[in-house]
Amino acid sequence: MKPYDLNTPILEFASRNQNSVWTVRQAVEGVQIFGGIGSGKTSGSGRKLALKYLIAGFGGLVLTAKPDEKRLWKEYCSLTGRSADLLVIEPGGRHSFDFLNYISSRDGAANPITDNIVDVLKTVIRASQTISSGKSDDAFWETALDMLIFNVIDLCQLAYGKVSFQLMYEIVLSIPKTGDDNQEETILPDQSLSEQIFNGYRVALEKAKNNVLEQINQWKSSFSAEEVDMIWERPDFDSLLTTAVPDVRLYGFVEQFFNDTFIPLSEKTRSIIDFSFTGFLFRMLREPIHSMFCSRESTVTPEDSLTGKIILLNLPVKTYQKIGRDCQIMFKYIWQQAMEKRNIVENELPVFLWADEAQSFLHEHDADFQATARSSRIATVYISQNLPNYHACMGGEKSEYKVKSFLGTLATKIFHANADIDTNRYASELIGDTYFEDQSESVTISKDFSQTRGKSFKLERAVRPEAFVSLRTGGPANNFGTEAYLHRQGDTIANGQNYAKMNFSQLYNP
Repeated sequence: MKPYDLNTPILEFASRNQNSVWTVRQAVEGVQIFGGIGSGKTSGSGRKLALKYLIAGFGGLVLTAKPDEKRLWKEYCSLTGRSADLLVIEPGGRHSFDFLNYISSRDGAANPITDNIVDVLKTVIRASQTISSGKSDDAFWETALDMLIFNVIDLCQLAYGKVSFQLMYEIVLSIPKTGDDNQEETILPDQSLSEQIFNGYRVALEKAKNNVLEQINQWKSSFSAEEVDMIWERPDFDSLLTTAVPDVRLYGFVEQFFNDTFIPLSEKTRSIIDFSFTGFLFRMLREPIHSMFCSRESTVTPEDSLTGKIILLNLPVKTYQKIGRDCQIMFKYIWQQAMEKRNIVENELPVFLWADEAQSFLHEHDADFQATARSSRIATVYISQNLPNYHACMGGEKSEYKVKSFLGTLATKIFHANADIDTNRYASELIGDTYFEDQSESVTISKDFSQTRGKSFKLERAVRPEAFVSLRTGGPANNFGTEAYLHRQGDTIANGQNYAKMNFSQLYNP
């Protein structure tokens, strides 16, 4: 693939003294667009950037919050000659992505990698908890959930040699509680489906035990009877066995966790952890999600973006709510990891991550990801109404610092008309202070006429918070033009300043 010039202009700024440009290099440093309802943030600056990225040949991922976003991106791709590059994953559509199979097989691993699966699942579950109600910062709940997910996945692999949402759901749903009468009930081979689900944990544990015993027998068969007797008497027998059959040690950990740690938990504590996991698994097993992400072979993978494809997840949060958000956060996180792993020397094509109503799609790794997105040539564009949206959705006791840390990784900020005081104050403080000339004049009329003129400089906000309220919002009344202030980190835009007041057309104007 030919080298991609990071100095390619995306936007141009004209001033009295110079012409300046906003380039691909600035694009991959991240963009945050703020604007109130009807301010033109999506149809103005958002539309402009989307068209420019498509014209430049970027691949990308589009997350959807509103039902009309598929139509909007089909229009963008049509206007820029990119319709053939648009891949839509949606209910009833021809494209699908098998989450677990992709995670399990990436990096050429022969077997599912538990750590990778756990990392993705817990990221989605925690993001969902944070967005819904504000996640507690108590480490106990995070650790308990992590351990449950780890051990359920390990049990799946030990018993069945694979991991699926159905198997995990059956196991978690049937883990016995302290005092259950049927905890040691015999498993029969001809049980009904409902009985199998009810006994999913015990069935899996028995299968896992038998599989491990079979591995031990195979290992024993490689020795003569005399050698086996000698090995069994050795003081380091346990070490020899676990080295030869690693699943022995893993099975011991799994059984110990459930019997000694999880099953004895109090009912209240146990129910909170259970529902965090089973609630997510249950939603993944329902249609149309199951067909899109669990049961069909992948026709789309994150790597398609690296060939110039635009992947759009048509599961708008306004329509599909929690499960739509969960699936998009899951795909987003997997996509981010794939983009970070690519070899920039072999493939320099910039890609974009696009999220309108971005507060709906945040997860705990976003700030860390964005801190290195520039080196991976990922042009993030997050669009949201105001700062309180982020505070509400990032939850926890330290949301203020989390939001500041996150926004600090997005080098370009665009501020449209807004009535939110906190956002306007933030924009004003970000742009900073400048010196204004203050002229004064005094006239004295007495016996002798006198007139005095003076000039001084005062340090004030370059753009006061109330200035953002009166920006043009587009539409017929404003000739389909919307105004915004653009602030860029690091270098000047026009007239020696790192900000500029801009006009964006809501009509096609690439």
